[in-house]
Amino acid sequence: MRLKDKIVIVTASTRGIGLACVRACAAEGATVYMAARSEVAAEAEAALLNARGYRVRWVYNDATVPESFESMIDHVARAEGKIDALINNFGGSDPRKDRDLEHTDPDFFLKTVELNLRSVFMSSHHAVKYMKEQGGSIVNISSIGGIVPDISQIAYGTAKAAINYLTKLTAVHGARHGIRCNAILPGMTATEAVEDKLSDDFRRLFLRHIPMGRMATPKEIADAAVYFASDESAYTTGQIFSVSGGFGLATPIYGDARDKDR
Repeated sequence: MRLKDKIVIVTASTRGIGLACVRACAAEGATVYMAARSEVAAEAEAALLNARGYRVRWVYNDATVPESFESMIDHVARAEGKIDALINNFGGSDPRKDRDLEHTDPDFFLKTVELNLRSVFMSSHHAVKYMKEQGGSIVNISSIGGIVPDISQIAYGTAKAAINYLTKLTAVHGARHGIRCNAILPGMTATEAVEDKLSDDFRRLFLRHIPMGRMATPKEIADAAVYFASDESAYTTGQIFSVSGGFGLATPIYGDARDKDR
């Protein structure tokens, strides 16, 4: 029970990595608030988890509605009297529009970067005023794409790189109040978004360049989030932590050379 009696908020929490974080934190004893647009989807999952003896609640948050970040944080703080951990999971882009420098519409680029950055900055901005009373942990779900440039997804990669630096700044600014901040960088993860948005050919190509040879499970990302939310990481802050199966570590020709005798 590494999160016993802790209050945790997880954004974008009704599917994928966010939902895995909810489940993992609840299993470790936390009271978890599922921040999401859809009350129906969140309450359905919360009911299943609460039936198992966990403590899971819904709180409204829509990344496209700026005022919902403050209302989300205030609601939880009023209900529970504190916030111990905030897991900023929201993020994404449209691979069909998010291409290279030449072929990405400038308005799409700017809106995508703003949306991804806003979700992390604004929730953290409002959370620290409560966390500074007793300390706390902010966990940003970034992406390996924020440190390894791709041939496409210029907006998503730029946003995630900015979130990585924002993580370090938040760590420095929050340290005197006992607030730590770390980022988790998933590689390709077996989520609905990957299934829906990426072709089979692209997934096969990507997997050839992962030394461990497979996608992450959402739970493997969530396990890292539990560590950073728990007191086990009490002296760890400002870290940009890759959970990517070794992607980006090997020589660029790894995918071509891996099956050849040398």
